Amino acid sequence: MTKILSLALALSFCTSAAMAQMSTCHSRAAEKKLAGAAYTSFMKKCERDAKTMCDTNAEDKKLHGAAKTSFTKKCARDAIGD
Repeated sequence: MTKILSLALALSFCTSAAMAQMSTCHSRAAEKKLAGAAYTSFMKKCERDAKTMCDTNAEDKKLHGAAKTSFTKKCARDAIGD
């Protein structure tokens, strides 16, 4: 059990490190100098894609319940850049 928990923690840190290296939705919108409707449209799609990616990562890690909810919220928040 301890080995499984240690492995899960190690994987979550690796994922967090990878996410930190990725650009966020906000930073990509700023790079593209988006404003108005283009910004809104870009952010909606980027947020939807981030949430889908995070849900997939949670499923890959076999997370359930509160652990899945917590992981998905943090993952999406990091990807979006809020």
